[in-house]
Amino acid sequence: MVKSAIVLDDLDRRILRALQQDGRLAVTALAEQVGLSATPCLRRIRRMEEAGVIARYTAVVDPARVGLPIQAFVQVALSSHAEDVAAAFHRSLEARREVIAAYAMSGGMDYMLHVVAADFDAYAEFALKALLRMPGVKETRSSFVLMALKPPGAVPV
Repeated sequence: MVKSAIVLDDLDRRILRALQQDGRLAVTALAEQVGLSATPCLRRIRRMEEAGVIARYTAVVDPARVGLPIQAFVQVALSSHAEDVAAAFHRSLEARREVIAAYAMSGGMDYMLHVVAADFDAYAEFALKALLRMPGVKETRSSFVLMALKPPGAVPV
C-alpha cells in the first residue's frame, strides 16, 4: 500500500519546512518567508492539502505535562493473520485512547504500538485487561521510554 509521491519544487519544500516548524503561521507571513505573494502561496498549500502531502494540522502535546509520563512501545504478535482477526484487532486499537500510534510491521512481531499512561498501574491495567484480551493477540513485548532523545519531528523535505 505504497502511496505515490507528488512532484514538489523548492518553493513547495520551503513551505512544508516552514509549516512543520509553525503550523499556525499566517499565510502572509509564510509567503514572505518563502519569497512568494500570499495568493500563490495559498494555492500551493491547498494543492498539497488536497494531494494529502499535508495530512492535517495539529498541536504537539507533551504527554508528561498532561499527566501521562509513562510511554511504552509495545510489539504485538497475532495468533492468526486472517482478515477478520486483523480487522477486529484494528477496531479494538481504535477504541483505546492510550494507544497514540500503531504500525503494522515486518519481522518477528506484527504490530508496534506507542502507548501512554498515567503510571505503571494504569499501563498494567491496559496491558492485562485490554491489550491481551484484544482479538487475536498471541504475544506482546513492552519496552518503556526512559528518555526521549529525539522525539518525532519534521519530515526532511
